[in-house]
Amino acid sequence: MGRGRTHFFRELAALPWPVGLGIGALGWLAISHGIPLIFARHGGPMAPSFTAGNHPFMPLAWVFLGLCVIAAVASFLNARRKRRLLDTRTGLESIAALGWRDFERLVGEAFRRRGYTVEETGLGGADGGIDLVLRRDGKRTLVQCKQWRREKVPVNVVREMYGLLTHHRADAVRIAALGGFTEDAAAFAEGKPIELIDGTALLGMIREVQAKGAVHVPPQPRVEPILNAETSHGAAVPNCPKCEAVMVRRNNSRTAEAFWGCSAFPICRGTR
Repeated sequence: MGRGRTHFFRELAALPWPVGLGIGALGWLAISHGIPLIFARHGGPMAPSFTAGNHPFMPLAWVFLGLCVIAAVASFLNARRKRRLLDTRTGLESIAALGWRDFERLVGEAFRRRGYTVEETGLGGADGGIDLVLRRDGKRTLVQCKQWRREKVPVNVVREMYGLLTHHRADAVRIAALGGFTEDAAAFAEGKPIELIDGTALLGMIREVQAKGAVHVPPQPRVEPILNAETSHGAAVPNCPKCEAVMVRRNNSRTAEAFWGCSAFPICRGTR
């Protein structure tokens, strides 16, 4: 497939699948009936060959329709995969298990279900950059996704995205980072059109859109303690009130007081 056809196919596959089918049907009608009508009206030596149903442009009409149908099928399968990707997230551990590309798709699907038009730019890659462009109410938002599990996003990353905000004349910036942000990064973003989304906030956003009726997975446990194991002393081990991960026994370094801490720390800081 040529470079132009590949680009055209990708553009079609990025559209909602009914749009791709509609474009295919309109293109087929235009090529199979519109072009013959134009030749027939202008007359000339080629006019008779376009009066028959099987004119020279019919193969092109079927090729165009077939390409649009394939792109629509790809769009449908891609959309279903993204829906399932979001619907099957049950906590921070299941988000952390994703690869960086699926993490970007997950964030994009969460925003899509909140009413945004989402463009996956592919400009970011594993190291950063603009991963998504959101559009809603005439405003454009740049999004970067960081699937860092044990590292916090430093201030220089936030500064770079703020520079991209100015360069691209966007309205806002959002950075989704599973491991959270440093204090310097949070201080720099304060008062600016920059929203920092850590793992807990992202999980809350995912559960919010799941609760709107698009989810088909078993309901999640309530935040009250759930006894799912026992310690060596026979004491019940609760689940984290934020992400439902198994908690571990820890001691406060200053007061020596014992408490339950989330096993997904530092991604999740839930305590009991």
